[in-house]
Amino acid sequence: MKYCSECGSDQLLIQIPEGDNRPRHICANCGMIYYQNPKVITGCLVQHQGKVLLCQRAIEPRYGLWTIPAGFMENQETLQQAAMRETWEEAQAKVTALRLYALFSIPYISQVYVMFLAQLSPENPTFAAGTESLAVDLFDENSIPWEKLAFTVIKTTLTHYFQDQKTGQFPMRIGEIVDSTVSISAVIA
Repeated sequence: MKYCSECGSDQLLIQIPEGDNRPRHICANCGMIYYQNPKVITGCLVQHQGKVLLCQRAIEPRYGLWTIPAGFMENQETLQQAAMRETWEEAQAKVTALRLYALFSIPYISQVYVMFLAQLSPENPTFAAGTESLAVDLFDENSIPWEKLAFTVIKTTLTHYFQDQKTGQFPMRIGEIVDSTVSISAVIA
């Protein structure tokens, strides 16, 4: 930050405010404290006829690699609304039956991923590449481009999904990813 959004001053300090325990940007002129919090990414692991929907990224980071439709939550929307919006934007797919599936904290990049299981809409089970995707397609476990997945969190989510698919049980997982190392702290049936 270079300027205070409250008063326009360029006198920003990085200090620990009284009663706090972390350094924050503080305006020396008006005293405004700026809190930087993790970004929430939400998306859908879209299922259809035993396959999952993946998008090939048309944007950075990880241009050309594959992911599930997901993105940053916007202000004034719910987690489910954000997941459905991102699925529409990236895959032109309408989804139903959203159920919380995975929650991953990624502290080293200050992000939280919230993934839902979803079904392609039975009334309109179509999809197409949106503006942020080069291609969109359905994949079974053997056809997933495992070496061309964009993010560790996506590979982890898909790995668990296909393990769960074999048992027919899809518990919710809570975990964290630190330097590409995944640890699951809870599995909720």
